[in-house]
Amino acid sequence: MMIIIIMVVAIELSKEAIEGIEIEFIEISELPMLNTDLENNGTYPPIVEAFRHKILQADSVLFASPEYNYSFSALLKNAIDWGSRPPNVWAGKGGAIVSAGGDFGGGRSHYHLRQIGVCLDLHFINKPEFFLRAFQHPLKFNDDGDLIDDEAKIKLKQLLLSLHAFTLRLQGKN
Repeated sequence: MMIIIIMVVAIELSKEAIEGIEIEFIEISELPMLNTDLENNGTYPPIVEAFRHKILQADSVLFASPEYNYSFSALLKNAIDWGSRPPNVWAGKGGAIVSAGGDFGGGRSHYHLRQIGVCLDLHFINKPEFFLRAFQHPLKFNDDGDLIDDEAKIKLKQLLLSLHAFTLRLQGKN
C-alpha cells in the first residue's frame, strides 16, 4: 500500500538525514472497534492500553491514511477515537499528515482530519502539506512499490523538519 511505503520512506529519512527525529510505525489494524463496554474502571483492553501508551509517550504524530469518500480510513478514525477516551492522549501534541491517492493525492482527507484535531486539542502544522498524486506520470512508485520520486522525497523531508521544529516550539524548547 502506498501509504505504508511513504511511512517507510519517512522512517528511512529520519534515520539517515534528520537529526532528532525517530519515527515508530504503530499498527492500528488490531484495535477492537470502539466500544465503551470494553472499558473497565478507567482501563481499556490491553491492546488499546498499549496503543494509548505509545501515543502518550510520543512528542508528535505523523498520520498516514488513504482517502476514502473525501475522508480518512475507518481504521484511523477508530484509533483516534480510542485515543480520545479519557484521558485524551492526543491533547497538546503536534501533528502532520501524509497521503497518496488520485487526483488530489488524498488532500481532502487531510482537511477532515484537521477538523477532528480541533476537538482533540491536536495541533497540525500548516505547511508544508504532503499529498502525493500517485497515479500520474511520471510514476511515483516503481513496480516493487518503492517511492522513486525524488521531489516527493524532498517534500517529505521538509514536512518532517517542519513537524520537528513545530513540536519543539509546542514544548517550549525552541
